[in-house]
Amino acid sequence: MAGLCSLATTGAVRAQTTSFDSLGGVTRQLARYQQRAPHEKLFLHLDRPVYLCGETMWFKVYAVDGTYSRPIALNSVAYVEVLDAANQPVLQGKVALQKAMGQGSFVLPTSLAAGSYTVRAYTSSMKNFGPEAYFHSTVTIINTFAASGAGNRDSASYDARFFPEGGNLVRGLRSRVGFKVTDKTGRGVAAEGKVLNQSGAVVATFKTLRQGMGTFSFTPAAGPDTYTATVTLGKNRVLSRELPRPYEQGYVMRLDNTGPDQLTLSVDATSNRPETLYLLGHSRQNIALTAPLQLINGKARFLINKSQLLEGVSHLTLFNAERKPVCERLYFRVPQRRLAISARADKPQYGTREKVSVQVATADQQTPAPANLSMAVYRLDSLAATTGLAIDRYLWLAADLQGSVENPEYYFTATGPEAAESTDNLMLTQGWSRFKWEDVLAVPKPFEFLPEPYGPIMQARLTQAGSNKPREGIIAFLSTPSRLVQLSTSQSNAQGLVHFELNRFVGTDNVVVQTDPRQDSTCAITLFSPFSDRYATRQLPPFGLTSRYQSDYLKRHLQAQVQNVFSGKYRNLYAAERVDSMAFFGKPSATYLLDKYTRFKVLEEVLREYVPEVVVRIRKDGFHLLVVDNLNKTVLEENPMVLLDGVPVFNINKMMAMNPLKIQKLDVLESRYFHGTSMYNGIVSFTTYKGNLEGFPLDPQVLVREYEGVQRQREFYAPRYDTPDAAKSRLPDLRNLLYWNPNVATSTSPQTLDFYTGDQAGRYLVVLQGLSDSGLSGSASFVLDVKPAL
Repeated sequence: MAGLCSLATTGAVRAQTTSFDSLGGVTRQLARYQQRAPHEKLFLHLDRPVYLCGETMWFKVYAVDGTYSRPIALNSVAYVEVLDAANQPVLQGKVALQKAMGQGSFVLPTSLAAGSYTVRAYTSSMKNFGPEAYFHSTVTIINTFAASGAGNRDSASYDARFFPEGGNLVRGLRSRVGFKVTDKTGRGVAAEGKVLNQSGAVVATFKTLRQGMGTFSFTPAAGPDTYTATVTLGKNRVLSRELPRPYEQGYVMRLDNTGPDQLTLSVDATSNRPETLYLLGHSRQNIALTAPLQLINGKARFLINKSQLLEGVSHLTLFNAERKPVCERLYFRVPQRRLAISARADKPQYGTREKVSVQVATADQQTPAPANLSMAVYRLDSLAATTGLAIDRYLWLAADLQGSVENPEYYFTATGPEAAESTDNLMLTQGWSRFKWEDVLAVPKPFEFLPEPYGPIMQARLTQAGSNKPREGIIAFLSTPSRLVQLSTSQSNAQGLVHFELNRFVGTDNVVVQTDPRQDSTCAITLFSPFSDRYATRQLPPFGLTSRYQSDYLKRHLQAQVQNVFSGKYRNLYAAERVDSMAFFGKPSATYLLDKYTRFKVLEEVLREYVPEVVVRIRKDGFHLLVVDNLNKTVLEENPMVLLDGVPVFNINKMMAMNPLKIQKLDVLESRYFHGTSMYNGIVSFTTYKGNLEGFPLDPQVLVREYEGVQRQREFYAPRYDTPDAAKSRLPDLRNLLYWNPNVATSTSPQTLDFYTGDQAGRYLVVLQGLSDSGLSGSASFVLDVKPAL
């Protein structure tokens, strides 16, 4: 590396945290932005890295605050998707979060093409900050039903990108440039090269260090010169890439390790006028230090104690005298504390169909630390030779950088000058910020996507029929035909948007969205998908069937089919759900079970004979129902809210034409009821035997759609051989995944987890991921050996 630039008349200034006012309100604006937009991260523990079509993908969701990685219950729903190489979702699901954690699963269709897929996850709030902030992980799916699932294995396409330190090249100022050379899959490759000016003269040379990354320094000359890098890979492949065009005026930042506990920040500027610059050190929107820098003769230097920066990835942002950001640099400080997970099996070796006991404990620096863990045990073979990303490596490093990080473990464990330089190269080439300073410094605007603390939010737009003009101030009603009477209302805003909270919506069902025809009978209703339609730029590894693994494909296919035949009936076991049968309006004033009365064939007769709380009136426009308010000894003057299986019916004539023999129950609320911005003159709720409207004709403008709520909780099934008869069962057990438990809660004492091996000998990987309430995260893994029965 090139040495530090010499200073004119100023010595080095040691970093210290000064008053936030030194940045003229920038820090206050950042703090305000953080309060408005809490930083949130998700991590998914996937049960294994490789799947066959037809198998089940299991996962555990961890939601944490982005600053300290503590569990955060900002949202009650996580959106999980499986994307193909073209970023098209092939599977989507909503997962309920409780106490910042959740669990879900996908059954992989047999129609999926073999290949590499991306699993991504996010919450509603995270959609305000772009898809780069979502959780991403790569999995392999193999379709053994197809004769060929081979993807494109050609990885001969390479790329090289160049990143000036601080952000820009400036003419006349010496700059360090980070670079990264990658193959088609995005993995770094070894290369070397040189930088040429317009005349073809070499002004710098470079060579990669690790994972295709490296740096070089050079000074862009004054004038119209442009610069081109030629990159040599191997003997015969050469890439040519233009470097970013240098600016005529500006600032250059440089950060160097100048001691075990010290960093030196150097700033060069094209102007020689004295100027006060401002440095802001922040990590995940949390401010660590602020300080002024005196620029004299175009130079300044600043000493930073590493302990002043927060653990993880920090941003060092330089502001000019007008408090405008001009340079930014990332630095990684390795976290010193992590959740220590100890996991130990009771035996060094097991036979088939034998009980395995794993003792699990969690600690923080030798002190027991209660935590919530997830654990998977799957068979290692040639198709599943890699392991997934560890939770602490993701939360403290990968989640704050652009793209995927190769071998993140290295940056946490390696030591020495080369490790420090490699980490610096990573910060230079994969830097990324969740927010833009323009947004922080601008006048606050409402966020487009709302948090979902109580359940999924369904969004729809009301527009004038035949146009896209939004309808404001219209009340819309959302219901689901059911014997459980639930109704939501929302009033449209200036953009015509309505929002409904679905706090009890589990599984897939029809939803009914409508407006009151007395207020509006013509507006069009458009229902929006809650899934994000923006995608991060990611490169997936190529996939293709390999002839040398043909026997492995056949073996896995046979195993999977045997399991489907003999254990397929256990695939759709679901946990019992707690159902609240109380209607949204609470306990009714009166309930009539019509089978207890003489059944009439006309609903008018039923109401007149048995229901004194409801008065039937016939006027020029037909039937009207009026509820008797017994408390105030009066009859409410307008029609009540009439419901059929929870669906509002505003046309009383249609309701009165309903065959009463299809109705099992009638509830009446005999007082006014305030529901959001709506007021009902009592409620009359009819419930059919099946809760499916029994063919009742809804009005044409009513929108009926199939909608998926949060996933039902599928239960993981594994056989137990705890009796002699079970152990001697002739049913084959060829499971690839022996165990999956997303809810392992540790306390101050070790916990023992039990499961049984199957009929397959081999090596099995035990993987645990976990998080404590205080924000400590960690992972552990070990291998079980299963020997064949003698």
